[in-house]
Amino acid sequence: MRIRAGRIRAGRIRAGRIRYNCAMALTLYWGAGSPFCWRVLLALEHKGLPYESHRLRFDKQEHQSPPMLKMNPRGRLPVLKDGDYVVFESVAVLYYLDVKYPQVPIFGTSPEEAGVIMRVICEFQTYAEPSLSRIVNAVFSDEVAGAFDELTDAMHVAGREARTIEGRLSKELWIVGANYSAADMVIFPWIQLLRRALNKTAAAELGARFLPMETNYPALARWIARIESLPGYERTYPPQWREP
Repeated sequence: MRIRAGRIRAGRIRAGRIRYNCAMALTLYWGAGSPFCWRVLLALEHKGLPYESHRLRFDKQEHQSPPMLKMNPRGRLPVLKDGDYVVFESVAVLYYLDVKYPQVPIFGTSPEEAGVIMRVICEFQTYAEPSLSRIVNAVFSDEVAGAFDELTDAMHVAGREARTIEGRLSKELWIVGANYSAADMVIFPWIQLLRRALNKTAAAELGARFLPMETNYPALARWIARIESLPGYERTYPPQWREP
């Protein structure tokens, strides 16, 4: 099966003062709108790594094709191929990229900082991600009315976790300390996806205490703006979100 590739960048690329010269470009298989794929795109752009981009269509089940199942038997995205090596599960991909290409670190510059970053990621995945996933899936599947009480409970969890992040960002520019890290890359796509879901008419009541973020979570709103202003961010933005 031939999969349409996105923009390819190969050879030598400048990222700030760092120059990478990869003999073979990384290959990323991803799906638009997936927060798990988005975090890997953010990492690749931040590190200035050349990569070949293959956007797969979820609606056409391209991520379940035989070539993809050979690389990831679970049939999920993202999948990163580096030469003959294949890695999947988004946080594992982030960690691999940081160990293999350590310039512009995303897991900190000390064991202690790395431990905090990984702890924050694990906390978010354990305590926030299930509720965020439930809300987002219900909104985009037009199931809000039938599950309103459950979704209200999920929004309470989302609000509690958002307040924790707000507290961190009221003291620092980034979620862990003074530098943009894997913790920001893991959390940011989910916040953007939640905002997009809560802006839907059917979710207006659910989002009443969350939006507008500039009022309810001003430090979070400033953090979002900082990430949106980073070099390469526009190349990571879900392409279907630009469509009418």
